[in-house]
Amino acid sequence: MIKIKSEEENLNKVMYGYSSYANQMQEEGNILRETINQLRNELERYKRPPLMLCEVREASGHNAVIKVPNGNQFFVEVSSTCEPLKSGDHVFVDQKNLMVVRKARSVKRHNVEKFVIIEKPQVNWKEIGGMAEQISEIKEVIELPLLNPDLFKEVGIEPPKGILLHGPPGTGKTLLAKAVAASTKSTFIEIVGSELVQKFIGEGAKMVKDVFSLAREKSPSIIFIDELDSIAAKRIELGTSGEREVQRTFMQLLAEIDGFKALGNVKIIGCTNRKDILDPAILRPGRLERQIPVPLPDRTGRKEIFEIHAGKMNTKEMNTEKIIELSEGFSGADIKAVCTEAGYFAIRQGRSKVTFEDFLNAVSKIRRMTEIEEKNYMHMFG
Repeated sequence: MIKIKSEEENLNKVMYGYSSYANQMQEEGNILRETINQLRNELERYKRPPLMLCEVREASGHNAVIKVPNGNQFFVEVSSTCEPLKSGDHVFVDQKNLMVVRKARSVKRHNVEKFVIIEKPQVNWKEIGGMAEQISEIKEVIELPLLNPDLFKEVGIEPPKGILLHGPPGTGKTLLAKAVAASTKSTFIEIVGSELVQKFIGEGAKMVKDVFSLAREKSPSIIFIDELDSIAAKRIELGTSGEREVQRTFMQLLAEIDGFKALGNVKIIGCTNRKDILDPAILRPGRLERQIPVPLPDRTGRKEIFEIHAGKMNTKEMNTEKIIELSEGFSGADIKAVCTEAGYFAIRQGRSKVTFEDFLNAVSKIRRMTEIEEKNYMHMFG
């Protein structure tokens, strides 16, 4: 009897072990089947041809006119499962027959946002030295119309739509533009003129249109176009397609500044150090008619700029007048570089205070760098 009971217990153990093994094998089989299904689905995704992103120009029922990335336009069919489309929508289309598959939801309305810098500057007028006259003019042309537009309505005049800041590099043109954007709490949209020149025909003009559309949406806003001479140079008769595309972009810019759509609380600030090559069309009344020169600072200006930057530093035994005298011909950016280099001279020697000797060494270093740059420039273009 005891022997039979022992055999039953052994049999139960064997059956329990077999059951556990079967369950384990079933779990592994489920995992294996799930892995195979995932791999099969992944393989199917690899086999699917990629869809192309296009823009809808016109839409009517089950047909639409789309613009493909190279600029060509096609009249195509729209899938019955696709939701209703309208002009300006972005869609995914099949690469072979260009049928619209579905609407793209994650595309930004303004593709230009990846080419521009959009910010709310915090630059204060007190941080700008040596430009009292320029600040006064900018406040009059840009700040006053944005902060007190009713004043111009009462007088019965229209304020200028924009200004042109011109002068040598490093004199603070961008700083002025950011300061007026901060004082008016405007959105600051910065774009480099060369970025507006695109590879495909019509893309540059579309980008200009999108920049102004974006500025109207985020108004009050200031559009700051750096290196304006790269697209607004005097037009000449050249047969190259590249030159014609630059001219198309430039004409779109003129149309946006002085076109049918009112700019409203949008102001344009152009910036260049080559005013002599600008096309007269951009400078005529109604466009960038107010031209503000931003020259190298004089002695008083250099002192103001130096005191702004050196005032934040831990200094001792200073002879400011001597430094100002030695920095003759320096721009605002050069003076800031002098303060930075003086700080580095102190850091290299393990000091926390910057001495007069550090500033003298910094002025000499910046002077040598400036002379080398001028020689290289003359060698390249002379």
